[in-house]
Amino acid sequence: MSVAFSPLPTRADVRAAIPDRCFEISTPRSLGHLVLSLLLTAIPVALAWAFLPLTWVWAPVWVLYALVTGTAAIGLWVLAHECGHGAFSRHKALQDTVGYILHTSLLVPYFSWQRSHAVHHAKTNHLTEGETHVPRPLTGRPGLRSRIGRSRYAVVSLFKMLLLGWPAYLFFGATGGPERGFTNHFFPHGRFSSDLFPARWHRRVWFSAAGVIAMHGLLICWAVAAGSIAPVLAFYVGPLLVANAWLVGYTWLQHTDLDIPHYSDEDWTWLKGAFQTVDRPYGAVIDFLHHGIGSTHVAHHIDHRIPHYRAREATDAIAAAFPDWYRHDPTPVHRALWRVAGDCVGVVELPDGWYYTGD
Repeated sequence: MSVAFSPLPTRADVRAAIPDRCFEISTPRSLGHLVLSLLLTAIPVALAWAFLPLTWVWAPVWVLYALVTGTAAIGLWVLAHECGHGAFSRHKALQDTVGYILHTSLLVPYFSWQRSHAVHHAKTNHLTEGETHVPRPLTGRPGLRSRIGRSRYAVVSLFKMLLLGWPAYLFFGATGGPERGFTNHFFPHGRFSSDLFPARWHRRVWFSAAGVIAMHGLLICWAVAAGSIAPVLAFYVGPLLVANAWLVGYTWLQHTDLDIPHYSDEDWTWLKGAFQTVDRPYGAVIDFLHHGIGSTHVAHHIDHRIPHYRAREATDAIAAAFPDWYRHDPTPVHRALWRVAGDCVGVVELPDGWYYTGD
């Protein structure tokens, strides 16, 4: 079932295939992308503030506002993600300041996520030690999909993942690997969390949690000053839910599909896992807004030091050098999402890995 036919290359082979210039980080260029994403996010906010009445009659327009603003805001999320990987700037203090402010403004605990995301990269597609979107082996007993049907199951999966998935991951470690079990990104140790955060990370986790608490405080002050929670919900919470849905949708589709294997400990290697990432066609507009995060993610997992503005060149080089291993699925994204939501229930073991199937 695997798509690969040639032997797995070595890390040295892959590094040699990527041009050296793909690892060149430009702080001014990164800051330019930051300014652009800030403007693209601020414009719909400013227009809504100036012209959009906060009444139920205009609710459909507020939904449109949330979709537009939340979609633009993912550009900021991606740049914060780049800060967490050290690909935004050679100046670490500047990089962490930008990443902390951006992620905190989106209620993301920056350093906590930085740690868990590093584990995600270190153990990509490992069946027990992976982090985020780790599948569960099927037991053979009929599950929810068998009881309610594929279409209803897909709807339930989409609702659960896109609306609830991100907070469930931050607070409970949902979709994390069974090796770590319960994980909380705001409590680094004790009965509230697992060993995901070594002792040297505890202060950074607390600092991240403090930022998110402070952000909640600002939102509460806004509601009190306005005399109503309505502007907070309309201007901030709606776009935030859309941004969270984009985030989970991206990660879900990057590591989940019927032909993407996961590996048990004896079969897994870092490079084999990284090559199971899949790029998808999000289109020019979304790639522009989101800095190509969904269409160049294979290169990002091969080497996260590559800044997003050099990821297309790196992707083309990887695809040309290792066509049997590079994954690009041309299925339109909405169709792929429906397929993954409806058919990827759990995994069963086949000779070359663990593959998703329905229950």
